[in-house]
Amino acid sequence: MAESAEPGRSYWRLLWTPVGLLVLALAAMWGIEIVDTLALDDRLQGNGILPRRREGIDGIAFAPFLHSDFGHVTSNSLPLLILGGLVAVRGMRYWAWVTVTVTVVGGALTWALAGFGNHIGASGVVFGYFGAILAAAVFERRVKALASALLVLMLYGGLVAGIVPQDFISWEGHLFGMLGGVIAAKAMAEPPGPRVAEPEHIEPWELDEPWLD
Repeated sequence: MAESAEPGRSYWRLLWTPVGLLVLALAAMWGIEIVDTLALDDRLQGNGILPRRREGIDGIAFAPFLHSDFGHVTSNSLPLLILGGLVAVRGMRYWAWVTVTVTVVGGALTWALAGFGNHIGASGVVFGYFGAILAAAVFERRVKALASALLVLMLYGGLVAGIVPQDFISWEGHLFGMLGGVIAAKAMAEPPGPRVAEPEHIEPWELDEPWLD
């Protein structure tokens, strides 16, 4: 019995990692879009962030999982995995802090300050990861943080255009998501120098910054 339970435990431990949770979130995004498009006539889309409307506050939590069509969710999927993965290699606590801060701060500012409309999509989180990676390089000035930022600029430097005011795009969500990422990176930044060793019993995915050792 003990041997048969071990594989299930291993799968759970694999899922309970930043990358595992990213993949799970991406699967949820696609599942919701499939159901909403094929079975619900896009009714779920109305649950996004509706600025300054009481019924739109819960969209802060829902909006990252809602998309206008399959093209929309497709355009967000790869950047979410790549940029989120670069944040995730710093460990569960770091990734969780960045993700929650980006979602709450970016979503709340979008609700409070954005133009009227229905703001949906995971792009705010994508921009938040983008901002966090670049800000970490500025605040920490570590070689690997700088290398990660340069890689992101080469791959996704064009994202900066997404914060320019434009019609039919939630540029406010992009801008405030990026700001949330900067805030998170600043709060989690460590000054240059040797890091304090982690206890030996801590699992690799629980470390704050295993890749900076």
